[in-house]
Amino acid sequence: MAPKRNAREPTPSSTATAQSSSPASVPSVSSKASHKSSSNQSPQQIALGIWQNYLDMTPQRTKLIDVFMAFLVVVGGLQFVYCVIAGNYPFNAFLSGFSATVGQFVLTASLRIQTNAENKADFGEVSPERAFADYVFGSLILHFFCVNFIN
Repeated sequence: MAPKRNAREPTPSSTATAQSSSPASVPSVSSKASHKSSSNQSPQQIALGIWQNYLDMTPQRTKLIDVFMAFLVVVGGLQFVYCVIAGNYPFNAFLSGFSATVGQFVLTASLRIQTNAENKADFGEVSPERAFADYVFGSLILHFFCVNFIN
């Protein structure tokens, strides 16, 4: 059996803990913490860096496509909010309009992927002109079905 210790006597583990928290080791911990906090950036700085990198590195055509995609998101959101607030009496009209915005968003995302210079290895045989022609053809078919769905 192990001998009983008095509660006031330090245990070997508590003496090791007391020795490791000596004043000599405290500055090294604080210097690591201060170095770590100086290398961390705020979320606002990170977002600003991403935005600046987007503005500097993205071609003008891709930015134009991105603006159109943002417009489609806003239009789809407004249609959904209108349907919730005002009701969905002509439900076919809501479905047609909403699916037109979602479908156009998907087609535009496909165009963006195919015309991006970084994806040239994946879409080497597809020229930007061919990608745009496919986009226009797909858009015409999409809107043809949406207009016919309204009645």
